[in-house]
Amino acid sequence: MNLEIMNRKYLLLASISMMAAVSCDLDLYPETSYNEGNVNVESGSGSESQYTTRTDMEGLRNSIYESWTKDIQEKGYLDWLVYGECRADNAYGGNPSTGELMAIEANRQDGENKNVQRDWDWYLGQVSNCNNIIFNIDRIKESDPSMTDQEWKEWKSEAYCWRAWNLFQMSQLWGDIPLVNSIPPAITAENIEEVYHEYYPARTARKEVYEKMIEELTFAAENGPAVNSSNKNIFTRAFAHGMLARIYAEETCRDWSKVAEHCAAVEGMGFKLVDDYGQMWAYDENDAVRNTSESIFEVTFTRSSGNWVWMMFHRNAYNPDDSYSWIKWITPSRDLIAAYEKEGDTERMNACICEDEAIWSNYYPGNKYKFMHKVPTNASSIILMRLGEIYLLHAEALAMTGDLSGATAYVNRIRERAGLKAVSVPSSQDAAIDVILNERRLELAFEGFRFFDLLRHGFERTKAIHDGMPQKDSYWQPRLPLTEETVLMPIPQTALDNNPSLVPNKGY
Repeated sequence: MNLEIMNRKYLLLASISMMAAVSCDLDLYPETSYNEGNVNVESGSGSESQYTTRTDMEGLRNSIYESWTKDIQEKGYLDWLVYGECRADNAYGGNPSTGELMAIEANRQDGENKNVQRDWDWYLGQVSNCNNIIFNIDRIKESDPSMTDQEWKEWKSEAYCWRAWNLFQMSQLWGDIPLVNSIPPAITAENIEEVYHEYYPARTARKEVYEKMIEELTFAAENGPAVNSSNKNIFTRAFAHGMLARIYAEETCRDWSKVAEHCAAVEGMGFKLVDDYGQMWAYDENDAVRNTSESIFEVTFTRSSGNWVWMMFHRNAYNPDDSYSWIKWITPSRDLIAAYEKEGDTERMNACICEDEAIWSNYYPGNKYKFMHKVPTNASSIILMRLGEIYLLHAEALAMTGDLSGATAYVNRIRERAGLKAVSVPSSQDAAIDVILNERRLELAFEGFRFFDLLRHGFERTKAIHDGMPQKDSYWQPRLPLTEETVLMPIPQTALDNNPSLVPNKGY
């Protein structure tokens, strides 16, 4: 047996002995080494679980919206834009003094990269939060008659949705990832050999992770909350269908007919495109716009309990001089601006990109600096899913199943809203995908899709854009060539050190 594993087991046994002498916490709340959180459970040894009542489950469910998703700002949003926009052609990293960010843009990331480390831990922590609901709610439903059938279905569905969103993004970044599908039993001296690997889990094959997400999201699509037009900060059946569409579009379990089916389900739930594209990120002197007819799910904030992530991109319109003395992240690229100008697409460009004076001039002259403009205030929502994306994903599915006319109709719905002329039906499937990917680029800029949209349609397409940007535009820093291995992020060294069951990604 590996000496390191033997030492870990010895330490675990020592911990058990210490805990037996002073406390029963290890039995109640077993530590899981793959993340910072615990799955808190009933041990089966007669001791009482931390979560025993309907009120406990309600508190955890409410925490999804009151704290868990609001923690998205740094790891699940700001960092995600680096992976999705700066690794492609939409945005320069922005701040050269942030070495971890610039390394990812340059394809020079390694297992010591602090951004990669913090994101791995954050995603697993969010999954663990959801597991505390998923792994306890059935038992509590049976024992606490005050929990209604509707509460059980909806709270479990909401946890499934948030868990799936995190697992999906993890799998896009790292491929195979640890997946916990049961409660680890309490460790004792007698069972440590048997349960050790439940506390130090290996990576689960991506296909198996996808299959589990599909199973859970199918439950959520049938049992989750209905759409609430006045509150889009709820994981509804529509969100579950939207996630299923995203998952089925991936090569791991690709089924374009399922993508179209789930997009159609979302479209049938009462959403509509807003008349003015910029309305989704609009604000007035009192508040920012939220809960538009197009929004499917958004993380909401108010001026009094606002986000802080605005300061990473530009200014807070409600306090313009605050935090404006340092270089911002996710700077719009000249290539993206040229793509908007080629289409005459002023409406979407002006909503996505603004110009302002700055005391720095890294990418543009300081008197005409360009900024990402999709979080213009501290009250602005972070939109994770909206109808415009679903329409274009539906177009993609139709194109990939041979319905080029139907695909083009969806593209033209989006273009009409942007004030652009309709495109003709392309002559081939490849041409249709080119049109759709370009439209997704313009419609969904700075929402984290670009790199993964390209990758969905082939490594060579992605590599050509990734590797070609520095030759096309000298403001891009030099990049190491993208390889089929470095498409994925490295497993953080801290995770490898803490969990001997993990193996590194190839290429790192």
